Amino acid sequence: MNNRFYITTPIYYVNDIPHIGHAYTTILADVLSRYQQQLGNNTFFLTGLDEHGQKVQDAASKRGIEPKDHCDEMSKHFTDLWERLHISNNDFIRTTEKRHKRVVKKILKVVYEAGDIYEDEYEGLYSVSEERFITDKEADTGQFRDIKKLKEKNYFFKMSKYQNALIEHINSNPSFIQPEHRKNEILGFLRQPLNDLCISRPKSRLNWGIELPFDSGYVTYVWFDALINYITAPGYLDDKISFGNYWPANLHLIGKDILTAHTVYWPTILMSAGIELPKTIFAHGWWLMGDAKMSKSSGNVVNPMDLIDDYGVDPVRYYLMREMVLGQDANFTLKSFINRYNSDLANDFGNLLSRISTLIKKNFDGYIPEASSSGDKEKKIISQSQELIKKFDDNMSKMSINDAIEETLQFVRNINRYFEHMAPWKLVKEDLKSAGIVLYTGAEALRICAVLLSPIMPQRIKTLLSVLNTDSVDRNWGGLKSGTKLGEHKPLFPRINSDIF
Repeated sequence: MNNRFYITTPIYYVNDIPHIGHAYTTILADVLSRYQQQLGNNTFFLTGLDEHGQKVQDAASKRGIEPKDHCDEMSKHFTDLWERLHISNNDFIRTTEKRHKRVVKKILKVVYEAGDIYEDEYEGLYSVSEERFITDKEADTGQFRDIKKLKEKNYFFKMSKYQNALIEHINSNPSFIQPEHRKNEILGFLRQPLNDLCISRPKSRLNWGIELPFDSGYVTYVWFDALINYITAPGYLDDKISFGNYWPANLHLIGKDILTAHTVYWPTILMSAGIELPKTIFAHGWWLMGDAKMSKSSGNVVNPMDLIDDYGVDPVRYYLMREMVLGQDANFTLKSFINRYNSDLANDFGNLLSRISTLIKKNFDGYIPEASSSGDKEKKIISQSQELIKKFDDNMSKMSINDAIEETLQFVRNINRYFEHMAPWKLVKEDLKSAGIVLYTGAEALRICAVLLSPIMPQRIKTLLSVLNTDSVDRNWGGLKSGTKLGEHKPLFPRINSDIF
């Protein structure tokens, strides 16, 4: 089955209230999923929550409630936000679900029976905040909090056994780790000897986790548990047909801070279990406020709910997709948000709809005029629209979403310039038929731009298409039917007052 597309976000840690970083990754996955659907592909879009581990147990204990109750309460923050952001995920997985626990135990058993899990005593530095053992070198960086020395028996996964196979896979599959500089980072990491991975925690220290199937005195390390969600959801144990259709995943979207877990831990676990590796793991950058990563601890988190309340969902989606060059960090400021909104959405895109609908209502009784013939300038617009589609698809295939959007807006500006040159508001007095051709050309060009931008701004584009009284999502020229009556509309993107700056 070649026309399928399986995309995942990381599963977010349940202790956090979702912020703009969570929103960004999920909107990005949603845009890519909707785009693939537009191309006619059968998409499966997964997101969800990571609900086990020390921090969850501690947070619940402080509140005097059960960990599961704590997770149930926190998960609602995510599901509510995804609904408000128009996220179209097919599945929302939680690692506390029975279906996931079954798969984790099955994978542990398979890896154990392959001889890739052993028991050993380990003494070293343990980061409570990261919930893992760290090296002296890592401790010296100052990036880890709550470090203490621990000595305990645990189970280890023979990750080192698969080091060479992983290096070979990365070198043989250039798109496996993206962007390129992240691939080079991991290859650099793999030039050093690879340590085995501690995959258990004694219940005496932590009991909020999935019990090891071969030793009831231990629970599974949260990362080993969490990564397996990607095969649980498409039906690894429950639905072989679905799993065969969707796995391997086309795209794991992650933040750059969880690169090693996804590009070293995860593929080596899959190798041991005899499961095919995902096709691409793409690590995007961080949203910064000034020069600092947005984080709860630094108090510089932008709440997506506030932006939505003030400016609407689709403008927020548009800004986040337009401003970040995938793979690099991006800076968020309210000023840049308002400037981008006013220039692209209010002045260029929304204004073009207003111009077209006003002139058609005033001079053609609200009916889309005939376009029986086209002059050289119209033929150029038609040709440019087809070139735009090719450029748009090329940019999307390279994960250059910001460039795909910018190419579309450049075309919108071309249509506005075409209007300025043809001046249909004057032409209606001299040659109504020619004015109709200009207006049809502008309206159809706008429809094609709207179709391209619909994965990014699904609700506002739905409104725009309803104004043009069409449900055509055909990306080729001619989807707009002459003689169709336009719908009523308010300004699609009312200008934001920027005097506050």
